[in-house]
Amino acid sequence: MWMCIAAFLLWTESVGCTEKANTSELIEYTAVDFYEKLHSGKMMFTYFKNKVSPTVSLFLVELEKSAEVLQDYGVLVGMVNCNKELVRTYCTDERLLHTAFLFRGGKEFLGFDLDTVFDVNSIVSEVLFTILREEVKYVHTDADLLAMEKAARGHKDIVLGYVSSLGTQEHRSMMETAYVYGSKYQFILITGGPVLKHLGGNESSHSSQVWFLHCRVQSGFMTSVTSERCPLTLMRKPLSILSLHSFLQLMEAPLVSEVYNDPSVVPPPQFPYQQTPQVFLFSRPATKHLDLDTATTLAWRLRGIALLLLVHRQSPAVKTPDEYNAAYRLPEKSLEMKYMTLHNLDEVLELFTIHEKSGEEEVEDEEEDEGLEDDDSDFGTLDDDIVVSVYKNRGSFLDMDSITQPTSDNIHTTLAQSNLTVALFYLKWNAVSMAFLSSFIEVAERLTDSEVDNVQMIAVDCGEWTDLCAGQAGGSLPVLFQPITAFPSVLVLRPQESAQHYKGMLGSEPLHRFIMLSFPASPALLSTQEEVTSFLQEVPHPELAGYMPSRVLGLFNTQTHAGVPVFTEAAKSLRGEVLTGVLTDGLAEKWAIEHTVDLPAVLAFPPWRTHSHPSKLPAFSSAEELLTHINTALIHPMPELTVENLPSFLSLGKALLLLFVGEEEDEIGRRQNQALVEEMRRVVELGEGRMERYVACWIHLGHTPAGMSVLGSYLGTMPPLPALVLTHLPSGGEIYQYPPNTPIVTPFVLQWLQRIEDGTESTAGILGEDSWPSAVEFYDFLKVMDTQERSSPQQQAPDLEEEDVDMEEENLENDLLVEDAADSSNASPADDTLTDHSEL
Repeated sequence: MWMCIAAFLLWTESVGCTEKANTSELIEYTAVDFYEKLHSGKMMFTYFKNKVSPTVSLFLVELEKSAEVLQDYGVLVGMVNCNKELVRTYCTDERLLHTAFLFRGGKEFLGFDLDTVFDVNSIVSEVLFTILREEVKYVHTDADLLAMEKAARGHKDIVLGYVSSLGTQEHRSMMETAYVYGSKYQFILITGGPVLKHLGGNESSHSSQVWFLHCRVQSGFMTSVTSERCPLTLMRKPLSILSLHSFLQLMEAPLVSEVYNDPSVVPPPQFPYQQTPQVFLFSRPATKHLDLDTATTLAWRLRGIALLLLVHRQSPAVKTPDEYNAAYRLPEKSLEMKYMTLHNLDEVLELFTIHEKSGEEEVEDEEEDEGLEDDDSDFGTLDDDIVVSVYKNRGSFLDMDSITQPTSDNIHTTLAQSNLTVALFYLKWNAVSMAFLSSFIEVAERLTDSEVDNVQMIAVDCGEWTDLCAGQAGGSLPVLFQPITAFPSVLVLRPQESAQHYKGMLGSEPLHRFIMLSFPASPALLSTQEEVTSFLQEVPHPELAGYMPSRVLGLFNTQTHAGVPVFTEAAKSLRGEVLTGVLTDGLAEKWAIEHTVDLPAVLAFPPWRTHSHPSKLPAFSSAEELLTHINTALIHPMPELTVENLPSFLSLGKALLLLFVGEEEDEIGRRQNQALVEEMRRVVELGEGRMERYVACWIHLGHTPAGMSVLGSYLGTMPPLPALVLTHLPSGGEIYQYPPNTPIVTPFVLQWLQRIEDGTESTAGILGEDSWPSAVEFYDFLKVMDTQERSSPQQQAPDLEEEDVDMEEENLENDLLVEDAADSSNASPADDTLTDHSEL
């Protein structure tokens, strides 16, 4: 019996002993057991077995191996045999048979496709990564990392790990360590990208790396640290749980230890530093402070490699001859002390890094050999955002019951069932489409729960129903809309009306608000003063409680006035965004007298204005002109810029005058930010007509953290706050920064803008081109197709025809060169200090 148990522990594949000595923590639940454990609130990682395939069989073996490991982290690992026990949904839906589930707090937390949890390492790492998703942060850009460093400075050190792939042994080591040390350190995970480049890592090496960022460091430890970045130390050993644990303990060791004994009698390092070399520097009384500074500098450079001790020669116990100023002791030769005379600190670094460099060279040689054999080294190199999106949504099945999925055959019948249909057109292989599909379903469920039944939500997969998305469904039946060319796209469809494009943010809240604002008539015909008061003051729907939309009133002599159809056309374009109403006859004349306007007139009521002081719009001759007037009137004189309203401001085609303010720590900071915004509002007022070419706005980096990345992208570095920037000029991509040391007051700002207009102000940067190159060369499908087309054998054409084609291509190339030359000649000259920046 004992021999059998021993054999099982040494070899888990030993079938003969597994049944008799099954010490696995994998539990096979009955349906009653499953629900009992579920309602207890414990974390459970469960697989519902139905049909057994080779993939499932291999997974069950790995699942059993992971059971004992995950039990140490409070996760119960179990299996339900759906052939014996029936658990609703999980045993009956065939789409879920290739998925394992994590339950937390009595609810399903996340589903994992079996392709992502294929062995014990991937199971443990993925489950722990999911549990720690709030503790282990994922950063995308250097600006994001800088923000986290600022937040952690003085409070907590950061452990940043790079793993080339999720679900690996290295990923598991990071997650298990984060589970233990998560309360002590801030853990960050990256899988490549700009952050790795900033840290000096090599993405092509596929070797995992760990950096320790000393953000809790005291200024006295390192007097030379004046940068806003935290000092960092690279872990030089391969990533494993043991090496990472030892590395973190070494980071807690004193930077410099001062001793008054001879190095020969100083004991070797004790646990947990017993495998770490010791370096001794000798200090003389006359140069005590200078020696301590030197020792501190060297200690930072040796951090993670060796422990540094400063020996004070003023003690009579120090017997080392004066000719030596340093000594060292290796862990494998703890009784042997070697003395040396240093001429510079690099000699010590070379002593302890020569072995490391030789090891790296061997690794590089091996990777070069592998590279010759495998040309697919770029395969799987993806943008960080894609990695995170795929990770968070893998194995998730969307519940489509709340929406209708029409076909080419029944689309007209489907649309006839409702006076208001909101249609989403998407592609399954498009990441943005799938992300928004989840938000679209969320809105549909919310409408159902709130019993809003006069709207129909439909979704069309354009990869499957290509004719429907091209607007050609139904053969001889009328065309419903113009072909869909961008994905995802949302159309609002009403009987006998043209389709309306949804142009808002791709999120559940903006879409829900748009739908609720689409119900009222546009424009609403208001015939009494009570109706006007209700229109201006009341919330249009209980679901919009707390939200005040903009409103626009048209005043006309009669309902047959020539301006009414123009106003109606503009109102239909604004449906879902702005509430519109029409006053005619005597009521319109009364309102015209009260607001001192002549009929016809249009009054705009933005939410930041009182109802008694609306904006009076200029005369108009077309719906397009009226829409321009309305959009301009609804802009706040000094609006707060957010991710949601940025597109509307950019669509105006004006330059952005951006004031960046930081997050306030107290009431004084809040008042200072408010005073800055008020000062910029005075700039707009006193600037009068010259300010019409700009959209003056402000970004609160606490409300909109993405603004920090934008500011860093503009200027190439993070300037002190507050910062004032002029960008997105219609004339070009120049970026101007208001002098950081100059107070932001109205006269100075206006003078600065005048210098920019006169061309005497130097630029701080240039906006990058809107270029979206593929992550790796073989993802550039258009280039691949073009190459294949050129290399494929073509039908032989007459020589004259070939010459004509060549001449056309040559003429086209010459035209492009002329255009490029013209563009470059019109561009503003840039000095050598300008940097090229891109932004989303």
